[in-house]
Amino acid sequence: MKITAMGLVGFTTFFLFILVLLSTLPVGFGLIFFLTLIGQALVVLMVYKVLTDDFKTNKTFEDFYQE
Repeated sequence: MKITAMGLVGFTTFFLFILVLLSTLPVGFGLIFFLTLIGQALVVLMVYKVLTDDFKTNKTFEDFYQE
């Protein structure tokens, strides 16, 4: 299964949003710390995947980059 860049952006955003919600609840520090480390790794992976994605477009500035 190929992981697309936009899929990884969506998953990372969802993961970090859930992490923020969990941090407001009475959850153990160890779990929050572990999930934060995973979240940081996901952000690094997401940035790498977006920057190395082989995406081509034929849109220009005159088209206002409709993508």
